[in-house]
Amino acid sequence: MALKTRFAPSPTGFLHIGGARTALFCHLHARSHGGTTVLRIEDTDRQRSSQEAVDAILEGMQWMGLTPDEGPFFQSAHQERHLEEAHRLLAEGRAYRCICSVEELDAMREEQRNQGIKPRYDGRCRDRDPASLGSTPSVIRFKTPRTGEVAWDDMIQGTIRFDNNELDDLVLVRSDHSPTYNLAVVVDDHDMGITLVLRGEDHISNTPRQIHLLEALGYQRPQYAHMPLLHGADGAKLSKRHGAVSVLHYRESGFLPAAVNNYLVRLGWSHGDQEIFTMQELESLFDVRRLGRSATIFNMEKLLWLNGQHIRAAKPDDLVSELSWHLKRLGLPNPGHERLLTIIPHFQERCKTMVEMSEKCHFLLIDTIHHYDEEGVRRHVSPDLHLPLENLCRRLEALDESTWDHPSIEHTFKSVLEEFQLKMGKLAQPVRLALTGTTTSPGIHETLLLLGREKTISRLKSGLILFRNALCVHANSSGAPEFKV
Repeated sequence: MALKTRFAPSPTGFLHIGGARTALFCHLHARSHGGTTVLRIEDTDRQRSSQEAVDAILEGMQWMGLTPDEGPFFQSAHQERHLEEAHRLLAEGRAYRCICSVEELDAMREEQRNQGIKPRYDGRCRDRDPASLGSTPSVIRFKTPRTGEVAWDDMIQGTIRFDNNELDDLVLVRSDHSPTYNLAVVVDDHDMGITLVLRGEDHISNTPRQIHLLEALGYQRPQYAHMPLLHGADGAKLSKRHGAVSVLHYRESGFLPAAVNNYLVRLGWSHGDQEIFTMQELESLFDVRRLGRSATIFNMEKLLWLNGQHIRAAKPDDLVSELSWHLKRLGLPNPGHERLLTIIPHFQERCKTMVEMSEKCHFLLIDTIHHYDEEGVRRHVSPDLHLPLENLCRRLEALDESTWDHPSIEHTFKSVLEEFQLKMGKLAQPVRLALTGTTTSPGIHETLLLLGREKTISRLKSGLILFRNALCVHANSSGAPEFKV
């Protein structure tokens, strides 16, 4: 039978990083073994489920490049099918009606705790005559075997065994006639032809119950693979304070989907000493059987480093979409695909996130510099530089569009440096401040080329006026000047 996996999130919140890891592993294992993936939205908890959460899950998966082969399917749409199978078990004597009230169950558990017994349903309705129950409100419970054991060979954890006397009779159908999670998931996995159930190890306790249920229904047992959970640096289960936030938060923070996918895979899986993988490589190499069994530590610094590596290694064309998205978030105009292709290579080596790149290239996409780095002006602008800067501005203005190239710009700078006996850094920083408003940018010649002749001349002239006024204010006032235009 062909491999078929499923990612089955509950739409009660965003797609957090742990859920994204499960979705990724399902996708990669299916791709590397010629299988298919199903997206099933497990929305049986109608009170907590929301369309907003569904949309967030779909958006997060789309950003990560995890397109399912089938779905999304909604579990709530199959409720009649779930109930049909529950009533089949009831008719076959493999399930029974339970009329115990909430108060009765609470008292039962309290008594068990007082006796030092593990709280669980004691089966008091298991052997009652169904005819004696009448129309009393009831749930439907599964008759779990009371002797023997249930075991399976987990693809990650190895052989796992549970004694049946440790399991109680789980509820299949609630008193409001809605199916429970364990019933719905078993029926859906069977009906959808799922051959591998890949999920977190926090679901291990559900597995023996589901195995009993699917065997009672006459279903074929799928393979199971339970992944170790993610932990924070302090060893505690991953939470919001460690980074267990929406996967879309990572996009907003400037991470690339390729880097996030790469990092999540490396949490427990390896291929020799290789650190950096493309999605294509992962889709070829990944196998859940090579996942470790121990919990893995989520390290934000390692993710940040890996993101920088992916930015530097990427083709500019592969970064255009993400940079455009971040520019829009900053309220900056999008100069178009071709213009971004010329901009991106000048910033790839300088940025660890796409937020950083969008902020660093900000000066190229606006008409006027509205704010200058005050500390930069204090450190790099002085009265003795005004004449060299004016001279540079005149010489650059003498260049026309046809001669606005790297050799001509470099020659112009060199001639001014020689005439005024200056070092490049002494002249370049005031020019950089005038053109960008900051003290960091690509090389000064590259910055002029990226800006173009018209913007360069205009900003140099504006900067000269501002710097002269700022120096006058500084000379005549004891207060710190504010450098704004």
